[in-house]
Amino acid sequence: MSVLGIGIIGTGTWGTVHARTYAAMHGVRVLGVADLVAGRAEALANATAAAAYTDYRELLANDAIQAVSIVTPDFAHAEIALAAAEAGKHILCEKPLAMTVQQCEAIVMAAEKAGVKLMVDFHARWSPPLYKARQTIQNGDIGVPQHVYYRLSDRIHVPSKMLSWAGRSTVMWFIGSHSIDTIRWLLDDEVTRVYAVARSEVLKNMGIDTPDYYQATLHFRAGATAQLENSWILPDSQPSLIDLKCEVVGSKGAIYMDASHNRTLEKYTGKEASYPDILVMPTVYGRQMGFAAESIRHFAECVRDGKELLVTGRDGLQVTKAICAIEESVRSGHPVTVD
Repeated sequence: MSVLGIGIIGTGTWGTVHARTYAAMHGVRVLGVADLVAGRAEALANATAAAAYTDYRELLANDAIQAVSIVTPDFAHAEIALAAAEAGKHILCEKPLAMTVQQCEAIVMAAEKAGVKLMVDFHARWSPPLYKARQTIQNGDIGVPQHVYYRLSDRIHVPSKMLSWAGRSTVMWFIGSHSIDTIRWLLDDEVTRVYAVARSEVLKNMGIDTPDYYQATLHFRAGATAQLENSWILPDSQPSLIDLKCEVVGSKGAIYMDASHNRTLEKYTGKEASYPDILVMPTVYGRQMGFAAESIRHFAECVRDGKELLVTGRDGLQVTKAICAIEESVRSGHPVTVD
């Protein structure tokens, strides 16, 4: 088996998850790591015995690297993805694929022209509870889906402390993109019309120019509707960094899910109460586990073994179309049709 050479562009928390995941795979090796900050690139490169770069273009020029993970901030995906496609590299891009429809279309076309695989890391598709919910829907156990409620929100720690670039994105791009793709996937359907509202007060008063939350109604082609809620201002006192709730009501039954506060594991110390992550990206004996790692493994396996991807760049394009329609609805105060 030939070794698949991987490059990682971006060395934050998720870049480290990508690196640990690839490091545990047979026939896969991280050969290069790029970050604008030399110290960060060198730290992750040393941990993976890879070369360090401060210019991602130099990483793309390495012929031994056949595929790349783009793990940069939301606004920085498009230029890198286009350059990677033009360099003939297979691409795993963190969500969103890009923040305009035109950029997404250009990336998809560039990847298809170059004959490279393009995947957007919508890792919720590998979540065990969500996967089980999708099987339940596809089996017809709850009849025809009628309406969905999906809430995915973050503690205020995320935009105020974890992300230095929160003001250049929104909670809709950051986790709403996951939410929309998950609902599309659960229903096996596309968004046709949206109506949305957003408010900006709490974060703006902290000097972070981004909306506090979005609430949106999504209409789907087959007739179902979904209520979507994404907030970036949950109190830091809540025991989980994220809040994920999902309900799907069908013509013959329903599904109810708590994927963040299910109390499978509770931790209480002298300082705080917490529900440690056991689903998304836990490590066990130093090995990256969780459904976030499964999506990354899937990408590498598909490139290494010539398999078809379960998520493509066109999924990223559809999600960006929906988010752009949501943003237009927020601005106009009216429903917007999704192209």
